[in-house]
Amino acid sequence: MTVTENTTASATAPSVVNDTLLSAATGMDAVTLRVGDLEKMSTYYSNALAMEPLEEVERGNEIHRVLGRGTTPLVKLVATPNLPGVDRTQAGLFHTAFLFEDQASLAATVAHAAQNTNSQFVGSSDHLVSEAFYFTDPEGNGIELYVDRARSEWKHSADGEVAMDSIYLDPNAFLAEHLDEQTLAKANTLPGIIGHVHLQVGDVPTARRFYVDALGFEPTLASMPGVLFAAAGGYHHHVAMNTWNSRGAGPRAASLGLGDVAITVPGREDLDALVARLKARNLQFADDGRSVQVSDPWGTQVTLGIGGSSVDQTLTR
Repeated sequence: MTVTENTTASATAPSVVNDTLLSAATGMDAVTLRVGDLEKMSTYYSNALAMEPLEEVERGNEIHRVLGRGTTPLVKLVATPNLPGVDRTQAGLFHTAFLFEDQASLAATVAHAAQNTNSQFVGSSDHLVSEAFYFTDPEGNGIELYVDRARSEWKHSADGEVAMDSIYLDPNAFLAEHLDEQTLAKANTLPGIIGHVHLQVGDVPTARRFYVDALGFEPTLASMPGVLFAAAGGYHHHVAMNTWNSRGAGPRAASLGLGDVAITVPGREDLDALVARLKARNLQFADDGRSVQVSDPWGTQVTLGIGGSSVDQTLTR
């Protein structure tokens, strides 16, 4: 077994691969949502979350539209109007978490979202490692907007778990302290990425076997009831899997909501190690050379690809 190289993700740089863990340079990519009303949802993500349409393509009877900030895709909306709506008691998406580089950028987007009449504000929390605000989009998909505290401020338990909590965070006080008109005016040009994706699953042990043992994430918090947090490279979490609304849920039926969870790795060597883990567990997957697609035990599609997505790469998924 070799040791994972702790470097910045690159589609061309060679990587030293750990055969059981994802690279420390692993990250999250644009999330795919199947939507019933493409125009309403596009308008929501544009106005509430200050994203801009980046690209659009028709594939058969489906329209795929990518939105993001700058040149970074953040959400791919796929128009599938004949599917049933999101069922929050089933496996699928709990929320997509958009990570901002500082409190001012976060405050600007929170202000946009709060002013949008199609937003449902769910709450806000200080998680010790981060400050977060929660919304629901017009079709019932959960959204987290957050900023991380410096890693030097994170605490760990004796067994290595990241210390996290949910402490009330006053949204008005946060905005009063961090929001300014200049930042608000240029919100759609401010950096942002997918920080993590939080999923609903039927049971946590099965989720651990897939997301930790097969995909290669490391558990970062497993002692909280009904949920598992996992990450690569010492992050607090890239993925989380909970049963708070979905305990005992079986395989997903076709519906609106989460279409794909996208994860990036540095190079082909990382995909080769992943393929070996999937084969060892007799899991079915598709491999096109630059990405590997596999479904979790509840039918949620997960795509691991090389490097960060360009618009074209996002559209071909």
